[in-house]
Amino acid sequence: MASAAPALDLATAPAEDPTKPSVSTLLDESPPPIAPDQFDPKWETDKLEIWSYYAYYIGNNGLSLFNFAPTAFQNLLYQAVGDGTTLRFAGRDRTINSIVLLANGISFSIQVVVFLLLGSFADFGTWRPNILIVLSLVAWGVGFGWLGVHDPSKWEIATGLYIVGLIAYQTTLTFWTAAFPGLARNTPQLREKAEAYQAGEISRADYDYADTLKRSELSNMAFYIQSLGEIVILAVIVGIMFGINVNASTENNNWGLSVLVAFVTGVWLLLAIPWFLKEKRRAGQEVPPGMNIITVGLWQLYRALGQIWQLKQSLIYLIGYFLLGDSLNTTVTVIATLQNSIVAYNTLQLTYLLIVGIAAQAIGIYTFWWAQRRYGLSTKTMFNIVACAIIVLDIWGMIGIWTEKFGFHNVWEVWLYQVFYGLFVCPWYSYSQIMISEVTPRGREFLFFSLFSIIGKTSSFIGPLVSSAIIDATPSGNNSTPFYFLTALSVLSFFVCVFGVDLERSRREQDEFLESEDEHKKGMGLHHIDGTETAIRVSQGAGSMKV
Repeated sequence: MASAAPALDLATAPAEDPTKPSVSTLLDESPPPIAPDQFDPKWETDKLEIWSYYAYYIGNNGLSLFNFAPTAFQNLLYQAVGDGTTLRFAGRDRTINSIVLLANGISFSIQVVVFLLLGSFADFGTWRPNILIVLSLVAWGVGFGWLGVHDPSKWEIATGLYIVGLIAYQTTLTFWTAAFPGLARNTPQLREKAEAYQAGEISRADYDYADTLKRSELSNMAFYIQSLGEIVILAVIVGIMFGINVNASTENNNWGLSVLVAFVTGVWLLLAIPWFLKEKRRAGQEVPPGMNIITVGLWQLYRALGQIWQLKQSLIYLIGYFLLGDSLNTTVTVIATLQNSIVAYNTLQLTYLLIVGIAAQAIGIYTFWWAQRRYGLSTKTMFNIVACAIIVLDIWGMIGIWTEKFGFHNVWEVWLYQVFYGLFVCPWYSYSQIMISEVTPRGREFLFFSLFSIIGKTSSFIGPLVSSAIIDATPSGNNSTPFYFLTALSVLSFFVCVFGVDLERSRREQDEFLESEDEHKKGMGLHHIDGTETAIRVSQGAGSMKV
């Protein structure tokens, strides 16, 4: 007789398999956090790539197409005018100032188109390094072209070189700058922070600060190293000027300016080659099915301009950036006018002043970066310090309206200005760019840097025109009177940036913006994969991260 099956003791039997998590445990567990940046070992940033990035900036220092070329252009205009007051340009007789302003306006208009189109395309695919290569080739062609333009009779050709040179310089600088957030976010340090964040060892705030600090390091060190390199280049330039004997005659001076433009262009070419060879062609956003690089670029531009109102903090900084940039650009122009009259346009004296200013700039930018790292300061704090320094500069100039003893009227003030400007104001050129990266959604760097560049170029024209009108309207013709306007503008922009911009809120707005864009693309039936902003990249072979 078969025995009965043993009874099941419900009192002692486990309700659930002890080797498996309970349903309630599974429901209570939240998914592990996903780092905003995902990593593929083959795209990891190494030291050689970073130093190649720095080297490009040493070459693209502005001395060729932004400093010496404009000087050569205006020098030929003055000689071409001779005893007259006007030259025939663009269908009518114009003064030298009118020609320069019109040339600037033409250059700026073309830059707007170039920035908007190339900026929107550059965030897609892997072809964006080609943009910088092509624009650099154009810039070098213009720089060497000045060797054939050093006679007043060729002032019209000089005008063309000036216009194209400004376009090439500004666009190369912008598209070079836009690469640094991607470099920073692919470093081993950020990879380690991402792993720690996903393991729950650090907070999102800790990760974001590490991201900020790495971007700040790359931007500041690039500026610092460029400053040191520029001092060496200027020292060589002084020797070239003595070798050509630029003070011997007008012809020698003309030829000397052309040689200087070509020399600095040659340095730029040599120092750019390592970056072109070592830059890793990291993927941007993928071109969605049904679109090509042209249509998707125009689509992104349309969407960004239409939806940017979601990024309120980005817009507030855009306003502050415009106002403070306008104030600084105009302040430097007004002080340069006063400085040139003080030193009587002596080329060697101006070069010596430039060397002192750049040496102070190197010390200033390194000190700012050291202080930020040492005391754990935010990017916005460093930016606010620079804004205060700009206000001091304008107040200094405003005092000169009422007295000749102080306010950019003396030789000693010119030397002091170069030191103060280098130590406390020049960090603007680094920290303003870092602030742009703070308010830019991931994966949209090239488009947003292009938009900010357009605003920066606009501010280069409005302030000088207003200041010129103020001087003309002053019965005494006092060249210091624009400092009334500039001081007020600097204070206004300071309040906009200090009290209007909240970087924590900006990060939340950026996340919402990117989520909205993803939802919109899904609604269009477009499968979206972004190489920088989501964990989807892991499925593309991005790696070592476990999510």
